[in-house]
Amino acid sequence: MMTEAYIALGSNLGDRNDYLNKAIGLLAETDGITLRATSSYHETEPVGYLDQGMFLNAVVLLDTTLSPHELLARCQQIEQRLGRERPFQNAPRTIDLDILLYGTLEMNGAELIIPHPRMMERSFVLLPLNEIMVTHSLYLV
Repeated sequence: MMTEAYIALGSNLGDRNDYLNKAIGLLAETDGITLRATSSYHETEPVGYLDQGMFLNAVVLLDTTLSPHELLARCQQIEQRLGRERPFQNAPRTIDLDILLYGTLEMNGAELIIPHPRMMERSFVLLPLNEIMVTHSLYLV
């Protein structure tokens, strides 16, 4: 069964635009994922650890037959493939992928919380998410 999901992407190291493009391409190439829409790219200030460069952020809308945990695993594989390192919390990163929404599912697990627990607090998520949702006749906020 196909489920609609929203993924947030962010990058603030190297060629940020290229990392976003590559991550979106890798998502689109994944069996069980159909990419439906991509937001504009938005440059934003860092949150948490402030001594780092500006972020480039986007949100994608996709249809997937992957389970939430399979989708999380795929996102983590893409991060690893694109050189994501985690030396400390909120560290600069080549790419970050977060599942924001997965259909109407609500879950609170050790590895995965859906909807994303901090998405309503982060303009770098809300801006591109609203952009896609307005285009698809849905509204957030």
